[in-house]
Amino acid sequence: MSLKIVTWNINSVRLRIGLVTRLLDMWKPDVLCLQETKCPQGQFPSAPLRDMGYHHIAESGQKGYHGVAIISRLPFVSEDVRRFCAKDDCRHIAVAVATRQKPVTINNFYVPAGGDEPDPAINEKFAHKLQFLDEMEKWFKKGSVPKDHEGVVVGDLNIAPLEHDVWSHKDLLKVVSHTPIETAGLNRVQAAGKWVDVMRQHVPADKKLYTWWSYRAKDWEAADRGRRLDHIWTTSGLAPACKELRILKEARGWTQSSDHVPVMARFAL
Repeated sequence: MSLKIVTWNINSVRLRIGLVTRLLDMWKPDVLCLQETKCPQGQFPSAPLRDMGYHHIAESGQKGYHGVAIISRLPFVSEDVRRFCAKDDCRHIAVAVATRQKPVTINNFYVPAGGDEPDPAINEKFAHKLQFLDEMEKWFKKGSVPKDHEGVVVGDLNIAPLEHDVWSHKDLLKVVSHTPIETAGLNRVQAAGKWVDVMRQHVPADKKLYTWWSYRAKDWEAADRGRRLDHIWTTSGLAPACKELRILKEARGWTQSSDHVPVMARFAL
């Protein structure tokens, strides 16, 4: 059995539903995890997805902001939503899917971006981001994956933790998404759950790896000032089964594209 999972910050699913169906037709993933859907609960554009065989949809949405969803060919064994920082801002959803071996629990996250100023004393958004990471760490340390399951964490974690996850380590050290306090926080989150970064399992840490290019660049491809904000982590038992990792960079050039691109991992189970 092969399990193909894609994660993508779609930046408004109703605006870009045509890009979602294009992706599904091209890559045919088993599970697609979306972030920043910006879609009120109950208004998710599911009809074209069901027509393509994706009958299982879990969503946590709100009007205008945030929102996450999981779209699947495979039925869900369970669904769950977790709230963070005493806010109801729809930044997490989880499902479990059955495989021939262990069930796989998939946690889909949209971590707060954190605003522009990397100082929690004067920037409430940055303080929220750091608190969110603290709560993720505590949850993972307690155990977020059932004992008889393997686990996956995907999503827009809004942090590029490694030197070559950004176009310039030196220039971005004081820029939100690559500051030392954020990268240290994300490292603690990863360590707390003993998660394996399967993207870097396929692409060595000394190689540039990006999933996001700003809308502000006149020619994003020529400038290539990217960041790796989107991640796929797995439990140690599942990591060796990750046989393929692909970043669909061409999606950044699609008409009305998101500023993030899809990332796919294929597991041989």
